[in-house]
Amino acid sequence: MPSFRVDQDIRPLSEFRAGVASFVKQIRETGRPMVLTQRGRGVAVLAEAGEYERMRERLELLEEVYQAEEQLAAGKGVPHERARARILKKIIR
Repeated sequence: MPSFRVDQDIRPLSEFRAGVASFVKQIRETGRPMVLTQRGRGVAVLAEAGEYERMRERLELLEEVYQAEEQLAAGKGVPHERARARILKKIIR
């Protein structure tokens, strides 16, 4: 994802309402997300649909990594050779 540009990518919600099509065009052309503000505070982020999906997938994977780390720390891990043997047993069936 291209770098966020404060001077171009933070806009008031009122501007967005007045020019939705131009905002969508800008997001598509630049690939950058846009922050919408209301009364000076960020209220929403607009992103290209494909980029949003990629971010969501990365976040899910990261959550799985964190869960795995917690399980290992709690002693719930399986040694590599035993895990490999289990997988090979299922594949060979």
